[in-house]
Amino acid sequence: MARTAEDILKEAILLETRDKTFYKTVAEKCDSPSAKKIFEMMAEEEDEHIQFLSKQFIHYTKKYSFIKPDVPQENPEETVILKVLTDKIKKEINAASFEAAAISSAIDFEMNAVKLYESRAKEATDPNEKELYRILAAWEGEHSKMLVELNNAFKEEIWHDNNFWPF
Repeated sequence: MARTAEDILKEAILLETRDKTFYKTVAEKCDSPSAKKIFEMMAEEEDEHIQFLSKQFIHYTKKYSFIKPDVPQENPEETVILKVLTDKIKKEINAASFEAAAISSAIDFEMNAVKLYESRAKEATDPNEKELYRILAAWEGEHSKMLVELNNAFKEEIWHDNNFWPF
């Protein structure tokens, strides 16, 4: 049975809510101040996604159409903060820590969101719905890119620490 636009919106809101809960919980348990801040920022972003989707859901259930989504504005200050935090987190945690495991799990969450949004953007016939899901896929893609870069740095660290290099 084909999923309706309403089904997808509900699934997306649930996905974002679960991710927000995960990030908030991880932030509370982090020993690393930088990791804590990154996960708090990610929880805040997931909350923005929930609001973004909820606005569409409310409109869609009343009018059976999508409103033209506002393209989220990048906060240049936040980009700088994330870069600084990313550099700090590499020094504060090790590759086998709770925070590193949480980052690895977060990659899966973000990639699942990207897949859902890219898939729906391809299936959608409403141009505003297509744009909504393209924006969300790009937004989540930025999250996953940052997390993958961190995870790769941790993998390199664990390779070095354990002498996994063949030379």
